[in-house]
Amino acid sequence: MDRGLQATDAAIQFIETFFPSCQGAVLAGSVVRGEATETSDLDIVIFDKRLKSSYRESLVEFGWPIEIFVHNLSSYKHFFELDYGSAKPSMQRMIAEGIVLKDEGIIQAIKMEAEEILRKGPESWSEETVKLKRYFLTDLLDDFIGCDNRAEELFIAGELAMIVHEFVLRTNNCWIGSSKWIVRALHQYDQNFTVKFVDAFDLYYRTGEKSMVIQLCDDVLAPHGGRLFDGFSLGK
Repeated sequence: MDRGLQATDAAIQFIETFFPSCQGAVLAGSVVRGEATETSDLDIVIFDKRLKSSYRESLVEFGWPIEIFVHNLSSYKHFFELDYGSAKPSMQRMIAEGIVLKDEGIIQAIKMEAEEILRKGPESWSEETVKLKRYFLTDLLDDFIGCDNRAEELFIAGELAMIVHEFVLRTNNCWIGSSKWIVRALHQYDQNFTVKFVDAFDLYYRTGEKSMVIQLCDDVLAPHGGRLFDGFSLGK
């Protein structure tokens, strides 16, 4: 794809062409963080008070794939709430990190709202939730240890990585992620742990050696009482 315009210039022209009456817009995503690749798109959050409801759309303009997230001046709050509940603050990050493309006096307040949520962190897990998550992590770890079917092991390992990352971050009151944001969220929490996490699963996927993954799981569980099976009950 021929990208004749720089990211910010293309985003500004897009807003001027397709949303000239909006009250504000920010450019977010990998191009803002300096992490753009050949397949990166432009993530643009747009605020237009005339809209009755929010929507999301993907299109190609000015030589760029563009993904837009269009809101009125209150609909974004619903997505703030959803992202807070899932502990994956995608919308908050986009707005907080976003480069202002247009502002009629609304963006600063919304940015401050997003930044405050990010600083606050997700809702803390209760002791009961930690216990439940310990049990599910233990159960999946046992499946991983006992499995001798490589095809099944591959997908158990993938689920185990997801659950380990969630457990260590949520028990430390940190945001979690999905896909590439798993590693990014872990890195924001603890760079040394992230290296151990990646090395353990990388070794398993390359060689089939499970020991580092098993040790990683036990290290994560240890501060909370270790593996949990005997005596666990749910709904009794």
